[in-house]
Amino acid sequence: MTSTNNESIDLLADLIRINSVNPNYAGGVPEAAIADYIEEFFRSRRIETTRVDVFPDRPNIIARIPGRDRSRQIILEAHTDTVSVEGMQIDPWDPVVSEGNMYGRGACDTKGGMAAMMTAMAAIAAEQISPACDVVFAATIDEEFSYRGVAAFCQELSADAAIVAEPTSLAAVTASKGLVRFKIETQGRSAHSAKPHLGINAIDHMAKVIDALEKDTQRLSATAHPLLGPATCNIGVIRGGVQINLVPASCEIEIDRRLLPDETPATALSHYQQLIDDISSQTPNMQAILHEPLLTDLPLETDPNSSAVRTMAGVLARLGLDSAVCGVPFCSDASKFGAIGIPSIILGPGSIDQAHAAREYISCDQVKTAVEVYRQFIIQFQ
Repeated sequence: MTSTNNESIDLLADLIRINSVNPNYAGGVPEAAIADYIEEFFRSRRIETTRVDVFPDRPNIIARIPGRDRSRQIILEAHTDTVSVEGMQIDPWDPVVSEGNMYGRGACDTKGGMAAMMTAMAAIAAEQISPACDVVFAATIDEEFSYRGVAAFCQELSADAAIVAEPTSLAAVTASKGLVRFKIETQGRSAHSAKPHLGINAIDHMAKVIDALEKDTQRLSATAHPLLGPATCNIGVIRGGVQINLVPASCEIEIDRRLLPDETPATALSHYQQLIDDISSQTPNMQAILHEPLLTDLPLETDPNSSAVRTMAGVLARLGLDSAVCGVPFCSDASKFGAIGIPSIILGPGSIDQAHAAREYISCDQVKTAVEVYRQFIIQFQ
């Protein structure tokens, strides 16, 4: 597999050279250019390829290798978009290799895993291996913003397993936290700061909300998931007031709440609605509004006894890698597969610590090893 492994590094370099910053971020572009490259990669190898437009110039690319049982399929999935290149300390589009690592935006998140999956698919086709069931590779848009690519792909989808390429240092991740991001606003009444009693200070009222949130968050540490630890809550943004000599008429905070598998965005929001209702009932003239969520994602928890997990554990063990399952606090496309009943594993080369970094990089050796992990999974899954 040496030549195939080297192909994965050349492929990764080509993918890094293509700007695929999500168009919702500074310097972003539609994912059309990288989609064109991926489509040509598979078609040139005579692998069935489909282009599905999710939005104009923002297509998912789907490649399929037929298996012996065409009624069943496994999914390999990686996202084509990256975060912004603002603040990077290296040339984001120049895939430099230094001390065994390749640098560039998306190298780790998640073009390294994508290159490994594409190379594994190409190897299976070139070796004329007939897997037990169809193998589908999906290159999807928009993971870094609102998951609309995988959401479109999942419509009317059924599969026996899904492997999602995210940087896990080749560990098999079977659990991930969910997410709900939302805004709380307090509304007051403006007045001249020389006569603050004529107004209602929205910042003062928000301070009560923040104090209550801080106390409420402490309860989260009392319950821990065996793979994920406790749920978390973070106030990431606060805005309020117009100028120093006015009583502020409004204040808002934005909250990031990470969920455990026994929670849903709806149950979490209901809890926070009750919390601000209680504060409002105890505070004269207080108006607090919990707005519709900005973004939600369900937690992932895959049965460790599923065929997908058992097959992956066997593959990792045979390759001399750690076969124990683990959990991660970040969200990914995997939860969308899990939500529709597909046993899903997050596994890819690279460390999440290097994802989105000013000097993003990935271990070339891990990319090469990932090729064989994915290839062996395709061969071994029954």
